[in-house]
Amino acid sequence: MQLDFFPSRTLTFYMAKMFIVRIVAMLAVLVLVLMALDLLGTSGEILAVEGNGQGELWTYVALRIPQLISRFLPYSVLLATLITLVTLNQNSEVVSMKAAGLSAHQVLAPLLLTAAVVSVISFAFNERVVTRATATLKAWEGNEFGPVPEDSGEQSNVYFTDGANILMAQRLMGSGEATRMEGVTFYRRDPQGMLSQQVRAERATYAAPGWKLEGIETFDVNAATSGTAEDMVVGETLSLQQIELDKVDADAQDFFELSRSIDAYEAVGRRTSELRAKWWHKISGPLSAFLMPLLGSIAAFGLARSGRLFVRAVIGMALGFAYFVVDNAALAMGSFGGYPPFLAAWAPFFLFLLIGETVLIRTEE
Repeated sequence: MQLDFFPSRTLTFYMAKMFIVRIVAMLAVLVLVLMALDLLGTSGEILAVEGNGQGELWTYVALRIPQLISRFLPYSVLLATLITLVTLNQNSEVVSMKAAGLSAHQVLAPLLLTAAVVSVISFAFNERVVTRATATLKAWEGNEFGPVPEDSGEQSNVYFTDGANILMAQRLMGSGEATRMEGVTFYRRDPQGMLSQQVRAERATYAAPGWKLEGIETFDVNAATSGTAEDMVVGETLSLQQIELDKVDADAQDFFELSRSIDAYEAVGRRTSELRAKWWHKISGPLSAFLMPLLGSIAAFGLARSGRLFVRAVIGMALGFAYFVVDNAALAMGSFGGYPPFLAAWAPFFLFLLIGETVLIRTEE
């Protein structure tokens, strides 16, 4: 029995190389297929804008691919794990390793090490590439794929609360007193909380205090009458500081920037459960790749000629996809305050880590 956790250097590099090649291949296939399907539904909207052409399509592809890589890299690791382990099992290489005195954990060690490296690379890729691509793509989509000025800080589909009233905007641009909104809708409520008036405006600018609406169409709910006005000031309690805080997009900020945004929220007594859960998930999300060899390990053991190898592969795939379902559900619950943020981000990881270890130990016994 070998006392080292890793098998020989030759075997470690052999399995790691096989695993990496399959991860890259599965990721390329998934991204290519999903990107093609995405373009089928989006290319019409992009080309409908005057002046857009093939260059804008390639720009969309360049901004969308990082998001697809980030989202589907763990799936690729899961599929690559199953393919690698099934291949090793069918060729009786796992049996040879076990006969040489390797434990189940030692057989999986090269895959776990490779998956850990993939997790670190995924975290760095998310922080340096995906957040920037997401911010740019959301601003472009919010401008309906029209030209967006560089460094505009544009946000799309935002809403703010002014007491019981709600101010919504299709686009939010600028900073400080130069902040402006386009495609604005203001909902005014009566003291009983019932909607009393709806105001639509082409744009809104900061009026110190409040927000000056221009190009207005009004609808009075109680009288069921509509009208127009040149300008109107609403949201007197909606300060620039609140606007700046509400512009925070967790998906478009890196780990450290989001940490500073959360501190700013907490300093003014704002609710931070959703942002805190996504902050923790920036670490636990990439680490999901490390779990995949453990959850798919059931496909490595058992005799291939027993006829149950396919069933084992299906079980491994089911465990992997169950993790993603539970992870998304827990994150959603954390965003709504149902779970503490730390629990929402990390509970699925540790739960399936224990499940994977249990399956592996039972297999080894």
